[in-house]
Order: sequence, then C-alpha cells, then structure tokens
Amino acid sequence: MAYRTAYFPIPACSVRWLMMLVIVFTLLLNSNSVSSYSPAAYGDFTCRNLTDMERGKLDPKSNGVCSDEAKPLPVCECGFKMFDSSFLSKKKMHEIEKGANDFNIPIIRSNQKLVATTDGGLHNPSCLVFNSAWKVQQLEHEPNKKLNYPSPANIQRPNSDEDIAFMSILELGQLLKANLITSVELTEIFLKRIKRYGPVLESVVTDTEELAYQQAKEADQLLADGKYLGPLHGIPYGLKDIISVPNYTTTWGSTSFRDQVLDIEAWVYKRLKSAGAVLVAKLVTGSLAYDDVWFGGRTRNPWNIEEYSTGSSAGPASCTSAGLVPFAIGSETSGSITYPASRCGVTALRPTFGAVGRTGVMSIAESLDKLGPFCRNSVDCVIVLDAIWGKDPDDVSSRDIPFRDPSSVDITKLTVGYLEDAEMEVVQVLQSKGVNMVPFNLSYTVDSVQGILNFTMDVEMLAHFDKWQRSNLDDEYEAQDQWPIELRRARAISAVDYFQAQRARGILIQQVRESFKVDAFIGNATDWEKVCLGNLVGIPVVVVPTGFKKISDAPSNDTRRRTTITTGIYAPPDHDHVALALAMAYQSVTDHHKQRPPIDDLGPNDSIPDSPKSL
Repeated sequence: MAYRTAYFPIPACSVRWLMMLVIVFTLLLNSNSVSSYSPAAYGDFTCRNLTDMERGKLDPKSNGVCSDEAKPLPVCECGFKMFDSSFLSKKKMHEIEKGANDFNIPIIRSNQKLVATTDGGLHNPSCLVFNSAWKVQQLEHEPNKKLNYPSPANIQRPNSDEDIAFMSILELGQLLKANLITSVELTEIFLKRIKRYGPVLESVVTDTEELAYQQAKEADQLLADGKYLGPLHGIPYGLKDIISVPNYTTTWGSTSFRDQVLDIEAWVYKRLKSAGAVLVAKLVTGSLAYDDVWFGGRTRNPWNIEEYSTGSSAGPASCTSAGLVPFAIGSETSGSITYPASRCGVTALRPTFGAVGRTGVMSIAESLDKLGPFCRNSVDCVIVLDAIWGKDPDDVSSRDIPFRDPSSVDITKLTVGYLEDAEMEVVQVLQSKGVNMVPFNLSYTVDSVQGILNFTMDVEMLAHFDKWQRSNLDDEYEAQDQWPIELRRARAISAVDYFQAQRARGILIQQVRESFKVDAFIGNATDWEKVCLGNLVGIPVVVVPTGFKKISDAPSNDTRRRTTITTGIYAPPDHDHVALALAMAYQSVTDHHKQRPPIDDLGPNDSIPDSPKSL
C-alpha cells in the first residue's frame, strides 16, 4: 500500500549513546521477543518491584525503587536531540531516563504481550478511529438504490480467447447470460493466461485453480436454474495477496510470511463471492505492501516489460493491464493504487476512506488503508465498487455510506476544476459534454503534508509489525532501503509527535474542505504531494488512461512498447459517484482504455530475453 517516503535524517550518534537510547526510549532493536527483557543485563536501574512493573500495575505514585548498587549512566544528550528535546536540562534528562526505565518500559512490555504477539494488524484495532466524512448528517441513513448499468448491444462471442480476455465485465456478463460462454470456459481462458504470462510479468503469487473451477461451476448451475446474481456473476478476478482467503497462502509478498495460511475470509472476498464472482488468483503485493519488490522478484509493466510496475498493488495493475483478469482488487495507503494504475495504463479507483471494509486484510495504517478496484473502464469500476461498498461490522473505520448511481449524475450541472498539471484533453472532452470547467487551485497552508503522511504511516505500520522488527526479521526483508529503514526510524517518533502530526492533519483536512469549492477537479494522479494529501484527507480519485508516448531509449522506432499517460479525477469524500460519472463521460468518447499492451509482439527490431513464449 505504501509507495515511497521522504527522508528525515537522524543525527549521528556513537555506539555507546545509541545503546543508551535503546534502553531509555525502548528502541529495543536487539530484542528477540517481547519477553526477553532482563533488567539485570543492564544493571543501572534494576528495580525491586519488577514483577508489578512487568504486569503494568505501576501508577504515578509508585515510581519504582532503585537498588542501592545502581549507578546512573551519563545522560544521553544525543538521544534527547533525536527527539527534539535538547531544551531539557541534564537534571530533567536524568529524571526522564529513570522514569522511562521504572515506569514506561514495563507498561510498554505489558501492552506488547497483550496486542503485539502477532503481526499484520489483523486483530485488536486502535480505538482512535479516523472518519473522513465532511457532511455526516446529510449522508447517513439515505437508502441505497439499485444501480443502472448500460446493456451492450449485439454482443457476440469473439473467435479468439485473446479478444475475450480484454472484454469488459458488462460484455462478459452479456456472453454468460446469452449462453454464448460458460463461467467454466471463462475461468479456463484466464487461468491459461495467468500461467502463461504471470511468470514473465512476475505478477501472480498463487493461482486458485481448484477454488476457481468450483466457484465457476456453481455460477453456471445458478444460471441454469434461472438465478442471476448480478453483473459479476461468473466473472473471474484476482485479489492482492494481502487479502485473506482460507486454504490458500496469504504471503503479504514477504519472505517472512510466504508460507502463511490464514483461516480468515476477508470481508471484500465475502462480498465478491456473494456477488457470484470467481477468484482465479492471488496477485502480487510488494513485500509488506511496499512498492513492487516481493519475495518472487519484481513485477513488470505490460506496456514496457523492461520497466517495473511501481506501487505495492503491482500484481492487480499488471494483471488487469495484460488481460490476465477482467478486474482485480488492490489497496492504497500512499500511492499503491494510483502509481501502478498510471504506470500500467488501467482505470482504477481509490475510494473514499471507510467506504470498503478491510477485515481480513493486512494493515499498514488503520487511518489510511483503502481497498479499490483495477478495471478495464470506469463502468466496470462502478460495478465492482457497488459489490464491495458498504459497512463492514468488524472494521471500526468502515462507514455506512450510501453509494449513489454515477449514471444518474447530470454532469452539465457540475462545476469541475482543473489544475495546472491536468491533461487538457480530459478538460476539453468534458467541456464538450457540457461540464463547466474552470481553472482551480487547492489552497492550504500546511507545509508538512508529506511528513505528516510519513509519520502516520510509519508509526501505525510499526505498531502492526512490532514483533517482526523485534525478532530481527527485517534483516531478511527483500529491499533493505524500504520498510527496514523507515520502521527503525519510526522507533524515534514519540507519541507526542505522532499526536501532533494528527492535529496538523486535522488542520489540513479543514483547509482542504474549505478550499474545495468545486464538485470535482482534474489533476496529476501521481504527484507525490497530492498522493499524500488525498490519502490523509480520505478523498477518492479515479485514475483514467489518456494516451501514450514513446518510451525513452527505445531499441527501435518501430517498437510497440509505450509509456502510458493518465490523469486523476478527484472528488470530495463520499462523492465517488461524481468522479466516476466524469470518468464515464470521458471514456464514452475516447478509446485509450481499450488499447492492449504488446506482451506478445513488441514490434520489429525489438526483443528482450524475458519475452513471453507460446504454449
């Protein structure tokens, strides 16, 4: 879910001072488990009432009694400087060091035993819940209405499996309802493509062949019995491999968890199963949902197979782009939907925070994580979102938000802004469709947006992978310049500074809300500042393909490899339907989203060693 981060340098410190910092501020990077603490090993602040302290029973009036033999170590001024606390006198520093050892550490260890014995954030969510709603009173308790989907006319079964693989959800659904194809046949087509192209793109972790055929046969039988579950009935799809499915590994893309099988049915999987969709594969997530590197390699971009897909929803983006699945579910904490969708040239939605339940999904940051669809087009995004949208009773951040029908939006009554970095073709097309397009700038004075995102993401991630780090499993992480560095640095973010970051986040949300004077706006989907802002505020964005350009350093002028061009359509929280309505209007008169990547034919005078081979 995470993509990249700003770097906050830590002051250089001698080994001696660093070890003192580890003790005083509980930066226990050398601990192998939460129960390995031994005060005697450190010697200086050995306390007589250790048993009570380990149980977290101390109160402010019982500060612990130090042994007569204990001698205080020199004050670790470098450590206090790291915490921006060098304003303290040495006497106060000594008091803090003693208090941390006598009072803080036992409580910290008690809490670790209570909630941090397993990694991944699947259980024991924080009681501090982020709500992204701006107008709660207006939106709550509105009844959901059945959505209207366009019916493709005169749909015939193509002669080639390749053409079938790139049909939209609605088109495939028409084939199924007309008995021109079965769900089992569809499943076979996509499983063949997964086995053929998955290894080349390094985009698939596990195919779920046995489960897929079982679900496909059930879908066919229901149709034979006259029972139609909706537009996802019998349609194959893939899940990012942070989403739990019983009896299959949920690896989180990590060497540390590659054999993990969770007996949990994720909420989003339950919703798709009840809609009749057929799971064909668990798709690549970057290791622990960071970027595109995982224990099996690094996921590639089908439009330029020598290029990587970026973002941790690498598998969903790459597989949807290459026609390995009609749609997939990915996730975003900070760019992991927007970046790979833009790189791989697919339509995708990062929904309003809290709109899609996350039970059974590995958590990076409870106040940032979102699940969203990667699809052929924006209509397909509407179909998938309609199936997975809604209150998840086991996700405290999930909200009961009405999902309004994008097709019912009168876009001629909308005022839509466009930023300086917007793709002007989108602006011109929407203007020609009757939308009031105006120049726009999102104004706010908070200058630490990227830092607030990093503080929030890294601290919450470390809370979910505390045991992993304390067990030194970060040493086997696939990319040492990613989570290992960030999460070690997160040890030096105090609770006070984390909370101050959330207060600053509150100011940002207020300023964005006051500045958001349009119904939606168009802008770059991968600008890092907007990625951070959008995730902190919880606003939805649709990523829309808008064209192509030549790749740099092309091996020949005839290569079919391309760099995709995209833009983002942003809307206020709970107004996903507005962004989707605009995307649908744009795609109704353009065909950028219908183009296919050259994974079989790179063009004359262009070949690479890893190009796909025929069966």
